[in-house]
Amino acid sequence: MRRLLPAVLIFLALGPVPGTHLRFPETDLTERVAVRPLRFAAGGDGSLRFVRGWHLTSPHSYFGGFSAVARIGPGRFQLVGDNGYWTRLTLTPGGQPSRFRIAPLPTPDGRPRRKSMIDAEAMVFDPASGKSWIALEGINQVWRLDARLGAIESRRKLPGQPNWPINRGPEAMARLADGRTVVFSEDADDDPRGREALLYIGDPAAPGPAPVRFFYSSGGRGLVSDAAALPDGRILLVHRRLGFDPVFTTILAVLDPADIGKDAVVGARAIGRVPRLLAENYEGAAVAVEQGRTWLWLVSDDNFNLWQRSLLLQFELVGLPPKKTPDSKKAAR
Repeated sequence: MRRLLPAVLIFLALGPVPGTHLRFPETDLTERVAVRPLRFAAGGDGSLRFVRGWHLTSPHSYFGGFSAVARIGPGRFQLVGDNGYWTRLTLTPGGQPSRFRIAPLPTPDGRPRRKSMIDAEAMVFDPASGKSWIALEGINQVWRLDARLGAIESRRKLPGQPNWPINRGPEAMARLADGRTVVFSEDADDDPRGREALLYIGDPAAPGPAPVRFFYSSGGRGLVSDAAALPDGRILLVHRRLGFDPVFTTILAVLDPADIGKDAVVGARAIGRVPRLLAENYEGAAVAVEQGRTWLWLVSDDNFNLWQRSLLLQFELVGLPPKKTPDSKKAAR
């Protein structure tokens, strides 16, 4: 069981607070978005260099709560929220919206929508097929959706007895260049070795071999809120640590999948953190390479609270620590 202080912080930071109001007291389905550039000087911490950012708003009642982001083309983003709605958004080079679409994720067998069924927390996008993989926390499943995000092509339940807890299950997912997929739990098992994670050899949404279980030890950086594959084969991890001032601290780290093995305890190397003045509840990450430069996008979950924001930030990743060689790994053991 979580300790009392972290539980209180999570309740206050990640959910509606008694006496406050949600942003949408009445349902509005107007499909319109406003994008306001953030006034924050370029600069960085460690390997993280801030480039620019935007505050996203919309009158649409289901816009927000973003828990994952994918870059699906130049200036084109796909966002998914833990309310079971997705958004596709295009930004011009000047940072203005040019196309916008919001719609609900499909549900299996046409069953009615319930929060426990559509709590999407992580996403992988395949640029070749346009298909998306969504990890859902409430039902501990991974779905593969068609390019329109209109149909579930395949779905598979995460293994484990008992199942990962409803509110601490799959939180981050990344697909490696060789086709393997890694799924990290938010806080499953509360194991002293670390938080439980899974490595799939094939499609995590289709029948196949059982995944390899391992444990991730964050080293005090907080819980993992998302992951993204880096061009050098490693995995970028986003950590969310809760406090009072600021409420959210976001720390980035790099994990080498070569360290993953059955029941292995795997750590990562910190590479920087989001500037204090941009502190928010960042739950989505996407990485892309353009003209030899590596870019990172982060999106925040506003939890549909008036006091939180949906921010989309762009960073450049520079001077990442070198990968360990097989000899250095052997020596480290």
